Amino acid sequence: MARKIGSRYTANQILGRGSAGTVWLGEGPEGPVAIKLLREDLASDQELVGRFVQERTALLSLDHPRVVGVRDLVVDGNDLALVMDLVRGTDLRTRLDRERRLAPEAAVAIVADIADGLAAAHAAGIVHRDVKPENVLLDMQGPLGPGGSHPALLTDFGVAKLIDSPRRTRATKIIGTPDYLAPELIEGLPPRAAVDIYALATVLYELLAGFTPFGGGHPGAILRRHVTETVVPLPGIPDELWQLLVQCLAKAPASRLRASELAARLREQLPTLAGMAPLDVDEPDTEPDPEPEAAPAAPKEPVARRGAVPLVPGTTPTDSNRDTHTSMRVPAPDELAGGARGTARAPRAAGAPRPGSARHRASARRRRITLGVAGAVLAAAAGIGTWAAVSGDNADATPNKNPEHSAPESP
Repeated sequence: MARKIGSRYTANQILGRGSAGTVWLGEGPEGPVAIKLLREDLASDQELVGRFVQERTALLSLDHPRVVGVRDLVVDGNDLALVMDLVRGTDLRTRLDRERRLAPEAAVAIVADIADGLAAAHAAGIVHRDVKPENVLLDMQGPLGPGGSHPALLTDFGVAKLIDSPRRTRATKIIGTPDYLAPELIEGLPPRAAVDIYALATVLYELLAGFTPFGGGHPGAILRRHVTETVVPLPGIPDELWQLLVQCLAKAPASRLRASELAARLREQLPTLAGMAPLDVDEPDTEPDPEPEAAPAAPKEPVARRGAVPLVPGTTPTDSNRDTHTSMRVPAPDELAGGARGTARAPRAAGAPRPGSARHRASARRRRITLGVAGAVLAAAAGIGTWAAVSGDNADATPNKNPEHSAPESP
């Protein structure tokens, strides 16, 4: 059912839902648009509405081919909406869900596009703060690039900053999606351009590997890993590309590249990646320690894919546009201290069983049975050999009639 948004726009059809609001296909004076209508509780927050109006000029001025442009900001009664360019395509998360991982050439080309968009935003003094595959749109009507990649555009600029009001985040909250949060945000430092570089490097790792470097499990555990763990190498990618990833995932913000530098360095890598197949690695183990074998195995809940951790009560990671932007608690110092399960986990070889899985336990049982049978055979063989040796030495002796001494004595 169509609805009016302000005096100039009409929202005709829902394209997707997320924790921050609903995206509509709409119509404006200049043709089709995408309208992001924020939740009613956000629209009723007068402080947020004030911040919304203050950001209007900066957001409208951000004009770049790799950024989904914001055409207008509407504040009308209970409606708080961003009117954006309409991109005919899909988001990067949808492609990842379908393909699991991308060929390195296509992955690098997409990330280079987004780095170009971030460079323009950072030059204008705008930090995105929520770079993730859900916020990368692929223009299916644009020309194909390296590796058959579609042009990539970054969307949802300003949403994180608008919703991040002091009242929502004072001392106990942070904004973002846990898999992509830079360590300095987790530690409570103000967001600078470097947080977007860290998040974008995390996206590149995910495109190559099929999983994020520090994701999996409870959000608190993910946050701890960002602060305490080092990134696990990915086999099969050129060393120079790996060094780029490591530099942009550095814990110290000053060690990371600027967005323009990252875009240029990534494009330098494209000729060496041409024709390279997607990496053949398996996701590292994130399951809890297995129960003792004597205990019956309890049914396991389906494990959500990394990058789709539901952070808002009542929402699920399967929202059609999977927008998980929200506030979440900063972990306490003891949680950041790490522990037995806070160590880095290397990716498993393709086809290898996951530690603690049913296939892994069955394989372990088969090994124990094989070793037990082998031990019994060796023991039997040793006994037969001893009996044969003693029998041969006493072939002419009178048999011992005492049953207590009927077994041959060891030599």
